[in-house]
Amino acid sequence: MNAALPKPSPRILIVTPEITYLPQGMGNMANQMKAKAGGLADVSASLVSALFHLGADVHVALPHYRRMFHVDVNRLISDELRIYLSHLSDNRIHLAEDRVFYYRDRVYSSYLDDSFKVSLAFQREVLNNIIPRVNPDLIHCNDWMTGLIPPMARRIGIPCLFTLHNIHTQKMTLEKIEDAGIDAAEFWRYLYYERVPDSYEETRWSNPVDLLNSGIFASHYINTVSPTFLKEVVDGKHSFIPDHIRREVAAKQAAGCAVGILNAPDEELNPATDDALVQTYTPATHREAKRANKVALQERLGLTVNPDAPLFFWPSRLDPMQKGCQLLADCLYQVASDYWDQGLQVAIIANGSFQRHFHEIVRFHDLHDRVAVCDFEENLSSLGFAGSDFMLMPSRFEPCGLPQMTSQIYGSLPVVHDTGGLHDTVAHLDPDGTTGSGFVFKTYDTGGLRWAIDQAMLFHSQPAEFRQNVLERVMTEAAGQFTHTVTARNYIDIYESMLQRPLVDSL
Repeated sequence: MNAALPKPSPRILIVTPEITYLPQGMGNMANQMKAKAGGLADVSASLVSALFHLGADVHVALPHYRRMFHVDVNRLISDELRIYLSHLSDNRIHLAEDRVFYYRDRVYSSYLDDSFKVSLAFQREVLNNIIPRVNPDLIHCNDWMTGLIPPMARRIGIPCLFTLHNIHTQKMTLEKIEDAGIDAAEFWRYLYYERVPDSYEETRWSNPVDLLNSGIFASHYINTVSPTFLKEVVDGKHSFIPDHIRREVAAKQAAGCAVGILNAPDEELNPATDDALVQTYTPATHREAKRANKVALQERLGLTVNPDAPLFFWPSRLDPMQKGCQLLADCLYQVASDYWDQGLQVAIIANGSFQRHFHEIVRFHDLHDRVAVCDFEENLSSLGFAGSDFMLMPSRFEPCGLPQMTSQIYGSLPVVHDTGGLHDTVAHLDPDGTTGSGFVFKTYDTGGLRWAIDQAMLFHSQPAEFRQNVLERVMTEAAGQFTHTVTARNYIDIYESMLQRPLVDSL
């Protein structure tokens, strides 16, 4: 009797509107793929890379952002164009083709109609062309822009994982979906509507489809990007989350088909190799290097140059709905005044509508040499992590968050509100410094933030050797905990559970 042939490795298709990088060997254009708006790009890149290097049969579907990918087909002669087009299908990178992608210089638009066009064009190409070509054993989708794919996957019997990076959704009618070239009649029963549908004909014009909830409802498994945020959603902790979305997430959790997996920061954000720093460092060599970077930061921002001054850094967008910047505005002058003799400084390197309020506070109280407010720049932000003592992130809610992880890797202790991913990644520092990694306040108000800042300043008053030992421990632990390898392994565990077999024999 002949021995049974080994089963081929399951084929995984990851569908994402964002990517940071792709590994060499996946295709001829891998080194050109970069379209990033947030943490989804890093997670997608790390997951694809980890699966590829482990030998899994992984494929990725992306919109073809020609401008962001630095591809100008108008400059290619005929022979070059034929070679270029052949390369698009001769690998594991599958680019959705539509002119709505070609000339974009960013992933998302501030115009809703434009976002709808991009989403529908991307999903049309994935559903009509990429899935039939790849014939995957499992599909992994991300956020509302891919919410129509799990219903089709359910219809044709392909297991689908749906990741919620944000709880943002959009609605549109079946008529609009089908006018974009998607035959939703095939899977209309697996979509989630504004109200219970009666018939296809009645539903098509008058009963909008909820794209995010369709992805949740139809997928076989879901995950949020932190365990605590999943619990908060299910428990109804956030009033901005629609009840119908909360119910569907809760139903998935009750069925054992929901989990929280933390993202990880970009692996290029490493103080030992970061070119943006004036002096690189490791956990063991951080003390003098951080002082040098602090001086460089102070000089760049026009702050009083003093390497011993306690410096707080704000890296997150200035969004008062989520990020808690109004809490800092409410207490900024008082904090600066109370710790004037200690030389307390604040560096706000972030964009957002609330930025003007900080400018007004600085001008009114003449805090120019103590408080700096400027637009986000990637290199300046890296210098902020390296040169600061503390990082401010008092978010009202946080599905995951990345700055609080990055700050620990760079030796800047986070000051955070106890919510979502912040709860999962920052523990309050014990007085003896043996456990904990930052300063955590539980009550979301100005008093809570002020208490946490006071705790940070109490730590700053401790002897230098004590602080140095604490930072070395925090940096070492963070470097081992917040990695793409850890994140990818958690996703691989879900894949294997859904497939009920290993991705490759060696896994």
